[in-house]
Amino acid sequence: MKNTLLRWSDALYSACIWLSGGSIFLMSLIIPWGIFARYVLGTGSQWPEPISILLMVVFTFLGAAAAYRAGAHIAVAMVTDRLPRSVRQITAYVVHALMVVVALFMAFYGSKLCIETWGQNIGEIPWMPVGATYLPVPLGGIITFIFIAEHLAFGSQHARAIVTFDHAVNEPEAI
Repeated sequence: MKNTLLRWSDALYSACIWLSGGSIFLMSLIIPWGIFARYVLGTGSQWPEPISILLMVVFTFLGAAAAYRAGAHIAVAMVTDRLPRSVRQITAYVVHALMVVVALFMAFYGSKLCIETWGQNIGEIPWMPVGATYLPVPLGGIITFIFIAEHLAFGSQHARAIVTFDHAVNEPEAI
């Protein structure tokens, strides 16, 4: 069962990474198009800015969830590294508890925000509801919560092959 859950989390992590990376890639295409259209063609496109902002929201919240699983999230270790081991463990659980609060806050209030703004449309993109642009917030909160639960149940997963991209076995060097 543990291996099945970890494989599922690996797939979720991979999806977060691919969606975040795809968002950055698309932004790197859309923003230059907006600049080209405005300054070279003389006709500013209305859609590049709101689409780029949406892609940045996707990158931020899904990328943050993936960074949490990889152990690459923002952490100030200067103080905690100097604490005794027992206090460090307590501090780690406090951090996880605070992260649970943040993830649930994002999921609950992000969902509320999506629901309340679903009937509004973006002026430049009339077919897209405003609530859809906020979907990465509750999704990021739910995924972060899943990764926190995984960390508490199975320990840190930052050394897994999918996280480290170290799929080949390293051979020790000859002396």
